[in-house]
Amino acid sequence: MRSSNHASALVVCALALAMACTSVTQNSPRDAVDAHNAARAAVGVGPVSWDDNIASYAQKYADKRVADCQLVHSGGPYGENLFWGTGRDFTLTDAVNAWIEEKQYYDYENNYCADGQVCRHYKQVVWQTTTAIGCARTLCEGGKGIFIVCDYSPPGNLVGQRPYEEKAQDDNILSLIVLFESRLGSDIRSVLGVRQL
Repeated sequence: MRSSNHASALVVCALALAMACTSVTQNSPRDAVDAHNAARAAVGVGPVSWDDNIASYAQKYADKRVADCQLVHSGGPYGENLFWGTGRDFTLTDAVNAWIEEKQYYDYENNYCADGQVCRHYKQVVWQTTTAIGCARTLCEGGKGIFIVCDYSPPGNLVGQRPYEEKAQDDNILSLIVLFESRLGSDIRSVLGVRQL
């Protein structure tokens, strides 16, 4: 009986550690950048990188929202996406994925968002001229939820402009291969038998 309790305690500790590691990992700069770059590669747009100065700006702004958790933009020099959620421990990756989900409402051909829908967050994620990002996350007071902000330089969502120029399908595939290779640290082209794109 004693060893059974000990084993149960070990399982609970292991699960708690795994959940904590997942939460920390999904809030890392690399995970925020990777989530952005996966969406960007899917449309043939070059990658963004993490910028500590932009992240510092984002963190200072997130800290200002701790008391009220309101989705109010900072009005600063960057493009900006905001996220708020309650009911679970939302991560930077969750926020970026929520913005990417807006793609379903974006009509590239007409550069238009479906009636009654929002797609400007998605457009900022994939904005072709954006090269650097910084994000921050904070727990709002009184259990009001999680506030997440990502800032972008140069900013996107310029009126009348498309977020990117459509690329040939081969360019999209090559961008995805490069992203996977950088993430996996291996030559996926040789594994897939791809010689040239």
